[in-house]
Amino acid sequence: MARWKYFLSCEHGGNHIPTAYQPLFKGAGEVLASHRGWDPGALELFHALQQQAIDFALYSETSRLLVELNRSLHKRSLFSVYTRDLPPKEKQALLDRFYHPFRDCFFSAVAEAIANGHPVFHVSVHSFTPVLHGEVRQADIGLLYNPAHGSEKELAQAWKKALHQLAPDLRVRFNYPYLGKTDGHVAPLRKAFGAAYAGIELEMNNRYAGNKEVVEVLVQSYHQVVAQLGSDW
Repeated sequence: MARWKYFLSCEHGGNHIPTAYQPLFKGAGEVLASHRGWDPGALELFHALQQQAIDFALYSETSRLLVELNRSLHKRSLFSVYTRDLPPKEKQALLDRFYHPFRDCFFSAVAEAIANGHPVFHVSVHSFTPVLHGEVRQADIGLLYNPAHGSEKELAQAWKKALHQLAPDLRVRFNYPYLGKTDGHVAPLRKAFGAAYAGIELEMNNRYAGNKEVVEVLVQSYHQVVAQLGSDW
């Protein structure tokens, strides 16, 4: 088998609102700064992982509240409460400027790698809020995958094992706090490319944002999975 290609993405790396759209978010500073506006700590983790042998990486620092890069076009949550009522032409302008360049660029890079005979291992980097709707999330790290798709289950198991060896006190859970098989950036790539593509959404509890020790553990564990993938698969 040809060498695996290693891809990274970070869909919610910042909470930037371009000047032209700032009037839509008047008084929304607190919301933009919260987990609703971005994934705190995710971009830092993305850049740390990027120091490894990554073949392609793409991130966005535009707030998810403008347009949601981690949703498909038919989803109601593609637009937030701040942009949902915009006229169709203005929504299309948001898609043309922010959504399609990101999603299409990533899709094309995966397609090119696979067309050249290289399977792709994609990690989509996220963080989650420790408490949502009053419920405390019972995890430090989430590994989201589709157990019915390709080698994703084996990759997730290998990653959890590596994390446990490096930091046994970290609570690592599969498909938590979200299910890995639901809609997002990863799901349509699975459908398009089949078993030649493997995608895992890495979810870090955002209370570890800025925690260099946890970030380093995630980097080292990822490195171990990549080393194993290169030798065993």
